[in-house]
Amino acid sequence: MQRQFGITGKVAETAFGVRMADVQRVAKSVRKRGKENAAWNHELALALWETGQYEARMVSIHVDVPSQVTSSQMDGWAKSFTDWAVCDTACFKLFDRSPYAFAKVEKWSKSSHEFVKRAAFAVLAGVALHDKGRPDGDYMPFFEVIRRGAGDERNFVKKGVSWALRGVGKRSPGLRKHAQACAQELASSDDPSERWVGKDALRDFARR
Repeated sequence: MQRQFGITGKVAETAFGVRMADVQRVAKSVRKRGKENAAWNHELALALWETGQYEARMVSIHVDVPSQVTSSQMDGWAKSFTDWAVCDTACFKLFDRSPYAFAKVEKWSKSSHEFVKRAAFAVLAGVALHDKGRPDGDYMPFFEVIRRGAGDERNFVKKGVSWALRGVGKRSPGLRKHAQACAQELASSDDPSERWVGKDALRDFARR
């Protein structure tokens, strides 16, 4: 199953092949038992993560509590990402709800590690979608981060950059204007990776 979706390498070696629907069902059951005790859920999540096993890590992401997540935990987990599935799930289901989310975008975007750098943009995309009350001004500095990241030719990074740009642009008409201008600038670049990110974002904006 993992290979079908491009999840190979170390993940294939540590996965049992359990369907994601079943993984989420287990996580939901665990959350119910620990919903009155955030610290218990958090400690369980840490223990599950330490197993290194693919499905266990997926459960850990779903049962952990954003308010309990620490900055060092986020850095440690990010450094151990070896595939897009765990990376994106952690960023979009947990890290983006952490009070450290924006700080990690800036920090991780400078990493040479492919999935740490992807995580920066996955977190930004997650915050853009889920944090409804955050003012538009908070996102303006990240257009420069997106421009820097767009030059990375690695597939999972540039797709993450496009995801973040599109996510920020969908928050409001004002941010959409800035996001489209950024995308147009990238689309006209001589750099092939920047050009890909810009065109990918513009295609998405044109559909909405």
